[in-house]
Amino acid sequence: MVVLRAGLCPGLTAEMTELLGAHGLRTVVDFVSSDLEDVAQKCSLSYKALVAVRRVLLAQFSAFPTNGADLYEELKSSTAILPTGSPRLDQLLDSGLYTGEVTELMGGPGSGKTQVCLGIAASVSLSLKQHVLFLDSTGGFTASRLYQMLRAQAEDEEEQREALQRIQVVRAFDIYEMLGALQELRDRLSQQDVSSVGPLRIVVVDSVSAVIYPLLGGRQSEGLAIMMQLARELKTLAREFSLAVVVTNQVTRDSSTGPLKPALGRSWSFVPSTRVLLETKEATWEKATTQRVASLAKSPRQPTGIQVELDIGNADVQEPSPAAPTQGH
Repeated sequence: MVVLRAGLCPGLTAEMTELLGAHGLRTVVDFVSSDLEDVAQKCSLSYKALVAVRRVLLAQFSAFPTNGADLYEELKSSTAILPTGSPRLDQLLDSGLYTGEVTELMGGPGSGKTQVCLGIAASVSLSLKQHVLFLDSTGGFTASRLYQMLRAQAEDEEEQREALQRIQVVRAFDIYEMLGALQELRDRLSQQDVSSVGPLRIVVVDSVSAVIYPLLGGRQSEGLAIMMQLARELKTLAREFSLAVVVTNQVTRDSSTGPLKPALGRSWSFVPSTRVLLETKEATWEKATTQRVASLAKSPRQPTGIQVELDIGNADVQEPSPAAPTQGH
């Protein structure tokens, strides 16, 4: 709230501010929203002078209108699309992971959520030479598996070593450790202390459900409040610092035969812009190994229901095959 004071703009004198304040007009908002004819009469001030001051104050403190085309151009210039390390998954995501957004990978145990996260970290670090923050809340981060992925993509040992150094791993086994790590990151980015994090492009959280589930027992309202605090932190980091944020989540069923749906309920469902469901398909006569399938459950750009088969850590094995489109949730 900007307080009226002498010198705030041309024409606004100490005498004028004193007279306006005596009649209850102490801020810019009070003044510009008042009836100036009435003010001129009550304060014995020149109506013409008051109009001139209001015009200048409006120009100084009002938000200027913009149009959709300008906003779209600004969005294009500030948004980057990051490769996941899996061409088929990139295709499912309409080219890859978008900065400024939260992308969720959901699936049951063994569905490949951590493997996909490791592949994303390897790809962004190696191919883009960008830094990655990997928040591990399950102990699932495996340096040897990550190194294996990097060796598959680059032969040069120096390149592999540099890529490993660009991936910062923070173990956060409860919600308070995770919030602390995210707030520390935001402080460093706000102070432009890039030296401590490098040119950071992506934050991976594996997993959000592991730290939130323990809170949703007895005092549920308190748990929900902390969950939404985590949601705000992640969305703010994504938007304000043009980061891609990737989170993993568990799935549940309403019944033994019901469809898989993301854990954490409706309150959390508004956090991710994009949701991918990871599932395993049992081996068949045609394919001797277990296949992992990724399905698009929510997207601002693509129709939901599209599926791809993944061979995590290597190349994908099959072209996208649209399933029957379903409504986004």
